[in-house]
Formats: sequence, structure tokens, C-alpha cells
Amino acid sequence: MSMTTENLLVELFVEELPPKALKKLGLAFATVLADSLKAQGLAFADAVVTDFASPRRLAAHVTKVKLESEEKSSLIKLMPEKVAYAADGQRTPALQKRLVKEGYFLDDGALNLIKELDDKGVMCVWLKKVDQRVPLSVALQHALGVAIAKLPIPKVMSYQLERDCDLPGWSTVSFVRPAHGLLALHGSEVVPVQALGLRATDSTQGHRFEATASPVRIAHADDYAATLARDGAVIANFDARSRAMVQALRSEAKRLGRRLEVEPPLLTDAEAEEVLLDNALVQEVTALVERPTVMVCNFDEVFLQVPQECLILTMKANQKYFPLLDDAGRLSNQFLIVSNINPQDPSAVIGGNERVVRPRLADAKFFFDQDRKRSLESRVQGLSKVVYHNQLGTQGERMARVCAIAHAISQALHLDANESAQVQTAARLAKADLLTDMVGEFPELQGTMGGYYARHDGLSDSVATAIEDHYKPRFAGDQLPRNRIALVVALADKLETLVGMFGIGNLPTGDKDPFALRRHALGVIRMLMESGQPLALESLLHQATSVYASLHAGLQDANAALVNFIFDRLSGALREQGASAQEVDAVLALRPQQLAEVPKQLAAVRAFSDLPESAALAAANKRIGNILKKSDAAQGQVSAALLHETAEKDLYAAMQSIVPQADALFAAKDYTASLQALAALRGPVDAFFDGVMVNADDPALKANRLALLQQLHAAMNRVADLSKLAA
Repeated sequence: MSMTTENLLVELFVEELPPKALKKLGLAFATVLADSLKAQGLAFADAVVTDFASPRRLAAHVTKVKLESEEKSSLIKLMPEKVAYAADGQRTPALQKRLVKEGYFLDDGALNLIKELDDKGVMCVWLKKVDQRVPLSVALQHALGVAIAKLPIPKVMSYQLERDCDLPGWSTVSFVRPAHGLLALHGSEVVPVQALGLRATDSTQGHRFEATASPVRIAHADDYAATLARDGAVIANFDARSRAMVQALRSEAKRLGRRLEVEPPLLTDAEAEEVLLDNALVQEVTALVERPTVMVCNFDEVFLQVPQECLILTMKANQKYFPLLDDAGRLSNQFLIVSNINPQDPSAVIGGNERVVRPRLADAKFFFDQDRKRSLESRVQGLSKVVYHNQLGTQGERMARVCAIAHAISQALHLDANESAQVQTAARLAKADLLTDMVGEFPELQGTMGGYYARHDGLSDSVATAIEDHYKPRFAGDQLPRNRIALVVALADKLETLVGMFGIGNLPTGDKDPFALRRHALGVIRMLMESGQPLALESLLHQATSVYASLHAGLQDANAALVNFIFDRLSGALREQGASAQEVDAVLALRPQQLAEVPKQLAAVRAFSDLPESAALAAANKRIGNILKKSDAAQGQVSAALLHETAEKDLYAAMQSIVPQADALFAAKDYTASLQALAALRGPVDAFFDGVMVNADDPALKANRLALLQQLHAAMNRVADLSKLAA
């Protein structure tokens, strides 16, 4: 009887669930429910768990669930016999306390104590526990309670029960939304459980308007999805519903000769579909419909005069619509909607959505027209009235700091007078769009709108692009600023934030990073690494700190902490890109200042690691480093006259030949060839350590040998600290 297994289905039918949390809720409900059944011995460890989540239901399907658990016995080691029993054979207080902790009392009839040797040969007292068979109804009742309690609910609602409770109209329960139905089937049999004031049945409800049966009866646990789709007009599985919606969206877009704005170009159909399934808008709309129907809508072409970023944002964020682009990537006046109903005549649905979106687009056009009546320059003075941070002043003060840091970077790059002037113009105007109506309504467009307004004001394309791009890169994989003017302003902006926040001790903690300092650090890293500009990291930080010192009193110098923070981010980024921990540690141990050289240095270290000589040279390098650390003597020049042993003479001669060659290759930034040239030193280095005692009794010999090792150590560690490669 206990081995009888059937597949289990549990569904909670509720009012509309929060769409942004729906997928997590469905997954959590199914996972926790199944884990609880496994822990109680009702489900096998390899049971297949399928989660379902639609706007009005959370469900779980678990394979091979037993009707009742197996009876199990186990031995629990309590304590050594001499501790458990007194000399007269009576149980000690220590044993009594331990038994109570295990849930037993001295007169408990189920108490079964035995004496056996443990694995160390000590005679101990053991408690034999027998777990009685647990019926599915009891186990599922417990699992339901655990699953409901552990749901990642964004905000709990409390509501009153009207039936099946002690005080109808007064008894209160709490859940994410009011629940109206509970379905629990073990095969085709209803499991008699209760939850949220509901008793389990074999029925649920389908689509509000399109179900062909009400209620929808589920004959067997395995029939749930198919029956709901047939009789309830509901695609219950979140991923299946999302995939059906994506396929319909892409099919309709292709029919119109358009592409979805949320669909990345230059991907195969299969790749694009997978990317879309992870898109935030696709996920949210999937959580809003039970069976998606895609329809085509239009808006007046006059709105295309507004920057397409504004129109796209308002359609996606406010209306959950899918904008369509033409082959050139320009926004069209057609868009797709996903409806939860599929009427024979969709004109009413289409017309309603077109009427809804028009005032939204009209607002965007109004903001755009009004904003262009004032120049960005005229708004700069208003930045002094906008608080940036209570310890760091206003946006106006921040703008002045960004301008000063940008000027220092311009000098470091030797920009000509024209480029320097453009940098200053862009830095001064970069934050002015914060005071526009459009950015006030859509903060996500800051920078973007500044670029549009700069072009309208007649500023050069370089300046407009710099204003538009100065927040870049905004996220992992985002574009870098598109020109050198933009790069300087973007660097200045991020450095100002990092130095300021570190200077007041406002650092990220755990997963909290309200000022996105990790993202800013990664942005600085990417710009320095990928732009190829000859800028030294610590020099930039020093210049930014100097600017703060001159324009903002009371800021502490946190450069050391900031440098460590940036190199930590760099280390993580390089490992995510596929570099090994040893390779990254070897390169970053030298704290390279030209981050643009780091990828080439990593490649050189990787190539060096593949050489047969690398392991021996890395170990020797580590040994040399340890010797030099223990030596208090200052190393000077090597005297050839003091080289007595053949091995040290040979090493010196080899270094005289090989090191200048490696240094020349290093100077030419051919790091791979530089390290490979040093591989020829393996034989002389091995012979030196086999035949020469560094710590000679003669102080002059010892000092000369330390000087030789000092020169060797310096030559070997120009590209990276090779000792980090030692096993």
C-alpha cells in the first residue's frame, strides 16, 4: 500500500496575482511543495516537478508521489554510557535532559535505548527512533502550509473568510491575493486537504470570458494543462504561454515587414526567440494574460516627430505595448498589443487601445515641444537649486566638479583647444536636461534628451553625442561613449561620483549599492581598457581627488580604498570573461595603471603558462621573492668580480644576453614575446639554485648574489607577478 504512487497536482486559484512577481511565485510554490514532500518521504528524490503560473493560479505537478510514507527507523547517538548512567545504574540528569530535547520523557512507552560501540570503540547509549507511516493527506497538508508561508510575496493582503471557518465574516487569513479555490489530485483521487479556508476539490475555473466549461473539472493530475487549455481557454504553464506569445508577436511583425523593438537584430530566429523569452516586458505581459492574442494597432504619424526613445518608453512602460521598427531601425506608427481575449471582431479591442495610447503620445509631444522653447544653456543656472547629495552639494556644484575633472583629463590626453572647449561645453550642459519636462516625466531618458535638445540648440554633433553618451556604459554590455569628447565627459562624471561617495564613506554594502558605485567602477574600467586611451588609473583618481579638495572642503582622501575597490571589480570582470584566477592575480598583483594593456598582459601570461619552462620559472620566482623579503640588505649593482661559482657566472651571462631583449620587447608592448624570451633562463636559474648558496658567510658575496636575484626578479615580473602561477 505504501508503495502505491501516482502523480500529484495541487492548484491554488486566486484573484489576479502581481505580474512582476508571478513567475517567481509559481516556481517557489512548486519547488517548496515538492521539497517538503521529499523531506517527508512521500516523493522520490528524482521526482519531476512542473510549476504552473497564470494571472489567477499557482500550481504544481509532482511525479511519483506515494500514498503514504515508509516506516523508517534510525539510531541517534546520545552520549557515552559512563555519562548516561550513574554508578547505581540510574539515568543521569544529562541523559534525561537529552531525551527531553529529542521529544521523549522517561515514562514514554516509545522510548527505546540501546547500548553499542561507536566508530571509536566507545560504548555509547543510542536512541532508536521509529518514524511511523505518514499518509499523503497529512504530508500534503504540511507541505501546503510550508509552501504558502515561504512564498516570496511582495506584499501580503489580509481578508475575511465567509465559510468553512470558525467565525464567518470575521476569521482572517493572509495571502498575496484572496484565494477562491483549492485543487488537489493524487492521480484521479482528491486529497482531503485545506488551505486559506478552502477545501480541496477536483475542479478549478478557466478563463473569465472564454472558458467553455465552468467549473473546469480535472479528471486526472496529468490532464491539468490539456484540460485547462481545452475547456478553460488557459495556457497554465508560464513558459509555454510566454513562448506562444513570442511566436505570435514575431510572426505578426514579420507579416507586417517590421521587427520588434525588443528583439535584438542580427540574431538567428532561435537565438532571438530565446532572448525575447527573458525580456522584462515579455515576462510582464505573459503574467497579465491567460491566453495571449496578438493584434495590430496604429497611431497618428504626426507623433513620429517626437524622438522615438520617448514614444517607445511610453508605449512599453505605461501601456505594455510592443513597438515595431522598420528595416532601418526607425520607429513605425504600428505597434502590437497582447490581448487576454480573442473576439471574432477585434476592432473594438484595437480601437480601445489606440484611443488609450493617443493621450500618452500627445503628452510626450507636448513635453518635447515645450522643452525646446528653452535652451540647455538657460537651464544650467537652475542646477544650483537641485540637491545632488546633502554632503556633496547641488547638481550645480557637481557640474563644476565634473567640468574641472574633465579639464584635467583633457590635459592628460593633450587635446587641442577646440576639443578641450567642446569637452567643457558638454560637461557644463550634461545635467541640464534634468530640468526638462520630458526627463521629469521619464527619468530613464536623461542624457538621451540632452542630446536631442543640444542639436536643436545648434551645438556640434560631437557635443550633442557627448551629452547623450555621458552616462554610458549604463549596464553590462552597453555601448561605450562614441567619441573622445564623450569619453572624457563620461569618465569625469563617473570619477566625480566614485571619489565623492568614497570621500564621505558612502560605500556599497552587501547587495545594497544605491548610487551604483559598482556599475560606475566597471564603467571606468571598460572605458580605460577598451578605448585605448593612454590614461593611468591612479593618476586619474588623484586628479579627481584634487578637484574635490579645491572645490569641496571636508572630503576625506579615500583613494587607497577606491583603488582596491576598482581592482576588485576588475578582477571579477576578467574572471567572468574566462581568465583563470591565477592569471588574473598574476597580472593585477603589479597594479597596472594602463588598463588598456591588461588584456594583452593576460594573453601573454596565458601563453607563458603553456610553455614547458613556466612551472619551474614560476616556482623559482616565488623562491626568489621569499629570499628577498627575508633580506634586510639593500641590493645594489652586481659586481662581475664577485661572481665565484660557475652557476652564478652562467646566470649572470644569460641575463646580460636575455634580459635586454625581454626589456625591449616589453617596451614595444609585445608582452607575449617578452615572457617567452625569459623562458630561456630556466636552465641557468635551476643551476644557480642547485649550485649556489645565496646566504654565503662572506657579506660581500651574499650582497652580490642578492643583487643578482634582485635584478632577475625585476626582469621576470615586468609583465606580471609570475610567482602567482606557482602551484
